[in-house]
Amino acid sequence: MKVILLQELKGRGGEGDVVDVARGFAVNYLLPRKIAIQATKGNLKQLELRSHNIETREGQRIGDAEALAAKLNGKVVTIEAKVGEEGRLFGSVTHAHIETALLEQLGVEVDRRKIETHGAIKDAGPHPIEVSIYRETKAELTVQVIAEGAAAAAPPVPEAAAAAEEVAETPVEDAAEVAEAAEAQAEEVAE
Repeated sequence: MKVILLQELKGRGGEGDVVDVARGFAVNYLLPRKIAIQATKGNLKQLELRSHNIETREGQRIGDAEALAAKLNGKVVTIEAKVGEEGRLFGSVTHAHIETALLEQLGVEVDRRKIETHGAIKDAGPHPIEVSIYRETKAELTVQVIAEGAAAAAPPVPEAAAAAEEVAETPVEDAAEVAEAAEAQAEEVAE
């Protein structure tokens, strides 16, 4: 049965495409959900009249998808999880966890069904993932899984480096004074 798609249908086509599908699929799924309409002579004529508008919307969607992919490509998202002794997680990091982390850390809302993890994430450490944005447009980023509380226990690297530089620049003549100054700086950074 030939139908005209009203929106993107994964693996079949996009808005305005005329595709041939099984009759049961069309009657029971596509038509009731308003994903497609029957490809009658009248509907095909209307499609010709709307083709310019469809092309404009498609160009806008592709432009938005490429901008989002550029924003996400190469980024690192950190997720805290309960980790055992050998770096194995108690459970796994799910697509919902990644969706929440993307929203909180990067301010990007992504449907969890469009996240591809290439297998279950059950270990601490970096894991490459892909986010399907629109049609062939995909973004590749990394999910860094760390132990719960590990981010709070260790001071951020830039602050620790700044404290070490400050101690090194301080003119001190006695080794005991150097040790006291380093301890004081470490305590300030930890607070």
